[in-house]
Amino acid sequence: MPPTYPEILKVRYSSDDASLQFPVHNPATGEVITNLQAGTPVEVDAAVQAAQKAYDNDWRWRSPAERSALLFRCADALEPHKDELAELLCLENGKPKQDALSFDINFLVNIFRFFAGICDKLPGEFYQRGSVNATVIYEPFGVCAGILPFNWPPIHFGGKTAPALAAGNVMIIKPGEQAPLTVLRMCEIISQVLPPDVVQVVPGLGPEVPAALIKHDLVKMVSFTGSTVAGAKVAETAARTVTPVVLELGGKNAFVVFDDVEGLDRAVGDALEGAFFNKGEACTASSRILVQKGVYNQFCDKLAAGVKKLRSGNGLNPTTHLGPQVSKAQQQRVLGYLHKAKDLEKEGKVKIAAQGQLPEDPACKNGFFVPPTLITDVTRDMVIAQEEMFGVLVTVTPFETEDEAVDIVNESRYGLTSIIFSCNSERCWRFSKKVDVGLVYVNNYFRNILGVPFGGAKETGYGREHSIGTLREWCRAKVINQPSGFGEVPRWRVVKELYGA
Repeated sequence: MPPTYPEILKVRYSSDDASLQFPVHNPATGEVITNLQAGTPVEVDAAVQAAQKAYDNDWRWRSPAERSALLFRCADALEPHKDELAELLCLENGKPKQDALSFDINFLVNIFRFFAGICDKLPGEFYQRGSVNATVIYEPFGVCAGILPFNWPPIHFGGKTAPALAAGNVMIIKPGEQAPLTVLRMCEIISQVLPPDVVQVVPGLGPEVPAALIKHDLVKMVSFTGSTVAGAKVAETAARTVTPVVLELGGKNAFVVFDDVEGLDRAVGDALEGAFFNKGEACTASSRILVQKGVYNQFCDKLAAGVKKLRSGNGLNPTTHLGPQVSKAQQQRVLGYLHKAKDLEKEGKVKIAAQGQLPEDPACKNGFFVPPTLITDVTRDMVIAQEEMFGVLVTVTPFETEDEAVDIVNESRYGLTSIIFSCNSERCWRFSKKVDVGLVYVNNYFRNILGVPFGGAKETGYGREHSIGTLREWCRAKVINQPSGFGEVPRWRVVKELYGA
């Protein structure tokens, strides 16, 4: 069972100001789990000062082997709490507990083990340059900030904290205000293993805490996951102090099915997963499906049959397929797009081909649910085909040629993932090379994001997470030049003239 919380939860770096309380809801019921005290710039400064002390006096001097051992211990500490964390995540985020456990929480434990295993694998470099040798070493930044969204708290917490610590940094996390409790609990668990103040959490409401972190002169690197609008503000703020940032932002990912697909059922099943897994609250969600006209009607019929069977409900119920949207605001946002689709249907421009089942449980009557919805005959220029809806809505657009499909994929301002289903291997390779995205899935939608670079192009952001190359994102290069003892070190001619050889 997850821990129970007092009516008002106050953690170490939160304000005593009662006006800064904000509720954490159970989105399946609309009920308040607890009211959490937000932090302010005062608490941010206290956390940063403590983190800097932990970095200067301890963590930066730990060897890679010592950091590795402690990261393995973090994974071991999290392991017995997996069920508890999955249930807590279900309660505050709404996703089914089974999915939270199998995907989010397993990833959390595995990514700590992954970076524990490679934190001593970041090689330095040595260059023989005649009379001077150059050694390149990779050093940590120091105090880093991780700003998280609400949709995958364990994945984003682990995906930022584990590599940051592996590289020798210390970390301050600002969790998404809709789902902060799992982050607080994860930090509490690993803090029993780590030295004091190496990892801290400062909860907050709105932009105040993130802005204070980014502007702080002791924060040397920022990693942000969230919307493109918020990410642009993060980058703008960080640019004023020339603080490096990694941004993982929005997506409007295209799932492309050609009429030479072998086994349409696999494509249909993966399309349903891509659209509705995690109730569509995923930057990787394939919320627009492009289908070649030769199989368009057959594909839409098969997908509609599946969508009609989707069951929304409380994530603690093992028969639930989809949970609610994470908040009332997110529910209203998604419903706004659904209303646009209904207006277009009235005009004869699209068809709402199928909707799934809303919960029958009376306890869910005030939950933040939206019926999972399939919208067909959508044209590429419609708002619902262009904007990231971040919910349980998916559009289907017909196309005729390969070039047309590539053009539709690339006209999006986002560039995270694209999926292609075709039995023509040359087409799959051409398509993969032509689409302007960070990840391409060929004849599958297997979201194995650990161990390979995760990130996108265009307004999806920059930087890569979850791979050995991520360690470089959390380090800066330093070059050390030393005389080699072979030959004279070159000097400016004026120095030679004034002082001799």
